[in-house]
Amino acid sequence: MDNIKVALIHDWLTGRRGGEKVLEVLSELFPEAPIFTLFHFSGSQIKNIEAKKIITSFIQGMPFKKKRYRSYLPLFPLAAELFNLQDYDLVLSSSHCVAKGVIPRPGSLHISYIHSPMRYAWNQYFSYFSRQRLNIISRILIPPVIHWLRVWDESSSRRVDHFIANSKTVADRIHTYYRRTADVINPPVDVHFFRPGKQADHYYLIVSALVPYKRIDLAIEAFNRTGDTLKIVGTGPDFKRLKKEAKRNVIFLGSLHSEDLLKVYQGARALIMPGEEDFGINSLESQACGVPVIAFGRGGAAETVISGSSGLFFRKLSANSLISALDKSKKLPFNKTEIRKNALRYSREKFKERIFSFIKEKWNEFQDRK
Repeated sequence: MDNIKVALIHDWLTGRRGGEKVLEVLSELFPEAPIFTLFHFSGSQIKNIEAKKIITSFIQGMPFKKKRYRSYLPLFPLAAELFNLQDYDLVLSSSHCVAKGVIPRPGSLHISYIHSPMRYAWNQYFSYFSRQRLNIISRILIPPVIHWLRVWDESSSRRVDHFIANSKTVADRIHTYYRRTADVINPPVDVHFFRPGKQADHYYLIVSALVPYKRIDLAIEAFNRTGDTLKIVGTGPDFKRLKKEAKRNVIFLGSLHSEDLLKVYQGARALIMPGEEDFGINSLESQACGVPVIAFGRGGAAETVISGSSGLFFRKLSANSLISALDKSKKLPFNKTEIRKNALRYSREKFKERIFSFIKEKWNEFQDRK
């Protein structure tokens, strides 16, 4: 694959979560490729990404971007479509919103790695836009805007030659919403960095963006009742609301640097995943540390957690169901070595090998058809 011009597309660069870790590997595979992204918060990424050529959209210059960028959602499709990709032979998009909707030039190949079809337009619409969360003006304006986004999202999916999904759960959504098939390549887990530590403390842990579909509210309700210590790592628009709901045994740690995050993982009794995940890379980071996972038994977590061995599931989205799983987990003799063994299947090296092999295969097929 020498002498081809590659462009990397990513929705936005504001923090380092699962999507950014996929982008980091793509950037290593194609070190000369620039990154096109709607907007970029300087210093939010690892040095290797910050040092690359990053091309942003007009959203970068919009006012109040850092705190209110979600308000510009109706402009995101236009921003993605205005990227000039005419010089590139291969377009690799990493998308959970609009990145897959860029317009490649005719005669180029577009492969899109999907973390999820646009959640707020599809499967998580009612989590974000339930009537009780909206004022009267939003109740009038949001439904037609989201309808338009759904139409655009489905139609723009035809610009993609090949889809990769981060889980079977997401592959099923791609089929449901876009009527397209997707190969599944699970995202990378840094199993060398995330490793077991000393004896676990007596606290439970959540590592998550504080957004509606993650159902942090459900976990807070459960821990308000049990009185067990719950530490929450993450930031997001729901922070103030969740902080008001939480009792003193629920501790918000905000965003943590990698080394501090590792220590918090290593000391946890179990990681709690109270919502339906697309994949849930934090589940495998926890398991790489030998820490079991207590998760809602649907979505990505059902693909990565081995019930009774590396964690437990609760089956209903309710505080009572989560509390029952917590009680059951306290009686199980989890083995750190066995828990970590499950995570090793998702190493960064294996991901890098799988995704490069896929890209190379599709590029060769593309060349043969010319």
